[in-house]
Amino acid sequence: MKKLISLTVSAALLLSPLAFTMNAPALNLKVDAVSAASEEAPAATAKPAATPKATKKPAATPKATKKPAATPKATKKPAATPKATKKPAATPKATAKPAVKATAKPAVKATAKPAVKATAKPAATPKATAKPVVKATAKPAVKNVYNDGVYVAYGDAYSKGTEGAKVTIKNGKIADIELMRTSPKIIDRNASENYSGVWQAYGLMKSRLMGQTRESAAKVDAVSGATRTSTGWKLSVDRAFERALAVKPAGEKYFAGEHMGVDPEGKYAVFATYDAKKLTAVKVFPMTATGDIVDEKAFTPEQAAAVAAIAPVLLAKGTAGTAPAGYEADFKAAANAMWDAEQNALINNTSKYIDGFYSAYGTARSVGVERADIVIRNGKLVDVKLYRLGANLLDRGNTAYAKVVEANAPMTAKLLANGSFIANYDEKVDGISGATESSHGWNQSVERAFEKALKVPAKGKYFDGKFAGVDNQSKLLLLVDTASDQVTGITLSLFGADGKLVAADKMTEEQKTLVAQLTKGLLDKGVNMADIAGQEELSKAARAALADALANASKVQGAYKDGTFTAYGDAYDKGTNRADVTLRNGVIVNLNLYRVGMDLVDKGDKAYKEVIKALPILKSELLTAGTREAAQQVDAVSGATSSSNALKLAVARAYGQAEIVESEKAAYFNGIFIGVSADKSVNVMVETKYHIPVKMTVYYLDAAGNVKTNDKLTADELAVKYEIETPTNDSLHKYGYRPAAFGANDAQKAISAKAVEAIKSALATAVQ
Repeated sequence: MKKLISLTVSAALLLSPLAFTMNAPALNLKVDAVSAASEEAPAATAKPAATPKATKKPAATPKATKKPAATPKATKKPAATPKATKKPAATPKATAKPAVKATAKPAVKATAKPAVKATAKPAATPKATAKPVVKATAKPAVKNVYNDGVYVAYGDAYSKGTEGAKVTIKNGKIADIELMRTSPKIIDRNASENYSGVWQAYGLMKSRLMGQTRESAAKVDAVSGATRTSTGWKLSVDRAFERALAVKPAGEKYFAGEHMGVDPEGKYAVFATYDAKKLTAVKVFPMTATGDIVDEKAFTPEQAAAVAAIAPVLLAKGTAGTAPAGYEADFKAAANAMWDAEQNALINNTSKYIDGFYSAYGTARSVGVERADIVIRNGKLVDVKLYRLGANLLDRGNTAYAKVVEANAPMTAKLLANGSFIANYDEKVDGISGATESSHGWNQSVERAFEKALKVPAKGKYFDGKFAGVDNQSKLLLLVDTASDQVTGITLSLFGADGKLVAADKMTEEQKTLVAQLTKGLLDKGVNMADIAGQEELSKAARAALADALANASKVQGAYKDGTFTAYGDAYDKGTNRADVTLRNGVIVNLNLYRVGMDLVDKGDKAYKEVIKALPILKSELLTAGTREAAQQVDAVSGATSSSNALKLAVARAYGQAEIVESEKAAYFNGIFIGVSADKSVNVMVETKYHIPVKMTVYYLDAAGNVKTNDKLTADELAVKYEIETPTNDSLHKYGYRPAAFGANDAQKAISAKAVEAIKSALATAVQ
């Protein structure tokens, strides 16, 4: 029976970090190490080996001879695939045959292999031997262990809130990140409301974390002065990666640590401590009406009794526990807070929604529509603001119908108590008496906002229903019917000079003809409708109104919040410029511009003549521009260049305030801002650099709002002025964070108290 002699090269040998050379008669194989496959680059494809012609192998010489040392080559030699050859019979006489010996060789530099001494070996029986084929094996690329997506996670809790991060993970790296520092209600707060050390940390930490893997993100340095917050953000990022794992860690259910939760109504906060597998401790705290956690030392006897009754039940049974007698309402709120804490602690959080801010509209009517702005956390509604808009789609506020105004608060409470929109809404049961139509519209708005938040988007680009659209100069209103992503109907109405809709029976024949033409054009061509000859302005307005209606119908959340935002340009020692900017779907839909004095009062017709002339021109051009980018391209009005540029800057800052996700999150805009005391006697000008206040100048005003010269100031006024104005450098000003009154006497204390009011006023206008 013939035997086959085979040579096996193990995978371990192929993947070794060294190169190996094996020598045998007529066999010389050099196998290079295969480097670890890159996560980004696929493994290289092995080239097929050349197939040489068969060659006769000479008979072995009886006498042992030395084999010359092999001369290595620097390049990798492909493995040959020889054909099996018949080996001639050897003579019965013993022959010397070189022993096969593998010698490790460094991968980087080839070195000559020493000659191998021959050793006597009995003659082999002459048999045909098939030589093995050595194949190069490519190492498969390392698979990404993280699922792409958006993940929200929080750090460990404490009484002032916690850190959080909304992380977009792609290919195992941070593709985008929003850093949060929350209030005690676990809702992200404005950067300026946090400790001063955190103000500059947002931008620094974001830049350090962008593009990082989980491992490299953990090694990012904390920001000096914000170590605790930086560490909390890094922990949040690590937990976000943990939630993104395709395969969750075996035997681990929770993030070990202390997690906080708050019920949607803001009645109770719960601090729950978990190890990897179970709940280990629970602390329960009542909350104030303003959203702060009540310190244990400040508990009322009633609060202490409620906490003592509720906490043991939550620790023993969690949210499945039975409410202690007499504390049913308190237990329900605390159990909801406990549920929230557990969701924050779970590694595998299965919420269908992405936490954050969302806004949506209800069913439109010719008299207006409802809107809801909401915040979602762990799939629950935790904050909501309800609006009633007029026919021009501007918020009516307290000018809405009295019953609608009255219904706002109870409907808000009802939605928060439910923790979501009300499914299977019943007008008789769920509506607020006297405002059932608006109640339904608000509930529908919240439901649509939740749909925008879905991790897996619902099918379709638009909601089905009736949506309103108005051009940004309020020339006409469209009521647009949508179904299955198609516009199925349009009702067009014109606004009169008084800002009210022109009733159909009050239209002229010319207006009726125009309305019919515009309606047909929009139905046929949509936003690509051609201008109607002689009616170019209204044609443009009709296209803009349709775009507005479709944006209101969209299932995708826009980049900006709707609403009115007040911002200022850079100030100087005569005053500043103010813009009240109303945005809808990122478009300027209403605008008011002002030139204000050092007392922040509108100067009206007392402003410079050139400025008075420029304001209406600039307003018209900014409204025509419509968007953030286009507004900055508007030319300054001749004769009022400085005010024009300052007002354009104010518009840009208003957009900055409206950003849902701040492009550059920081406490303050960089620039120069003024503020005034309540009695308008003291003005403080604050200069901000690096998004922090670095310089302050104090002015004292007379009854007319004019600046007093230094020779008119008292010694105490000068003392306060000097204290605030010195020293001057580019670091955080000594009165830039939580300023307090000071003084060597009562007069100085009273003056400095007014100066502090002015500082706070100036910083409020600078908030980003």
